[in-house]
Amino acid sequence: MSTSRFAKFLAPAFAASFLAACAGEPQGETQAAAGPEPAVIDERQDNFEAIGDSFKAIRTQLESGSPDTAIILASASDINTAAQKVEGHFPEGTSLEDGYDTEALPAIWAKPDEFAEAHQMLVDRSAEMVKLAEAGDPAAVGAYVKELGGACKNCHDSFRLDDD
Repeated sequence: MSTSRFAKFLAPAFAASFLAACAGEPQGETQAAAGPEPAVIDERQDNFEAIGDSFKAIRTQLESGSPDTAIILASASDINTAAQKVEGHFPEGTSLEDGYDTEALPAIWAKPDEFAEAHQMLVDRSAEMVKLAEAGDPAAVGAYVKELGGACKNCHDSFRLDDD
């Protein structure tokens, strides 16, 4: 198998492993003490689910024999749009410790500068993914997936409950 053919075969599989990290479903247990869930929690969970769905769409295209660059671009743009909304979805009093069905850890509010930096990393890397997708080169998108997935992992490691 030639090197380019080998890379063409493995790049989508490699990209898929990094995209999967951001495609997790919101989980958690509702604690009755908190009362009704604020709408913002549903909004942020829907926003993260949209990011995951867009990652899945990119992964599907990268794994296909002939990736549709229009779908990759639309999905990358959707990730960037959703990424820009993240910071506004975390008002104080909406964490797991506040009794809500969320994976949002109190560290979001205890370390606001670090959370803002993590958020900005996601925005910046998703914007770069859009630029790569606009160029219409699925290989470049696939090569950058690890960087964008790293922004997701960066936030998940510090600010999201890992209950798996």
